[in-house]
Formats: sequence, structure tokens, C-alpha cells
Amino acid sequence: MINNDQEFRSTRERIQHFQQQVERLRQVETNPENYRLSAGGFLAEIDRMNLEIREYLSLLPSELQAQAA
Repeated sequence: MINNDQEFRSTRERIQHFQQQVERLRQVETNPENYRLSAGGFLAEIDRMNLEIREYLSLLPSELQAQAA
């Protein structure tokens, strides 16, 4: 779970990095099955991190502090 703005920014950066990895895979991989196998882990992690970001943004800072206590 994301607990503060620094973790939020870091997660956004990781998502961008993973998206770039998938973009590169799309450019170099010619076999569809190999592409899906290679990209699947990145895409699953992107989905997981996006859910964390959504949860973080759905709460006010005061609510995050209350959860941490």
C-alpha cells in the first residue's frame, strides 16, 4: 500500500519504467506467444500498482494517517 506522496511518485515512476519495458518488447519480439509470456509479468505488475495508486488517491491525507495509526 502507498502511504505517502514519495511512495506515490515512486510507484508512478515504476509504472512508467515497466510500460517502457513492454514497449521495447513489442518492438523486438516477433513471436506472439513469447511476447505474451514476456510481457505478462510486467502487465500484471502495472495493474497491481495502478490499483495501489487508485486506493491512495481515493483517500484524503487525514484518512491515510488514521489508517496508519
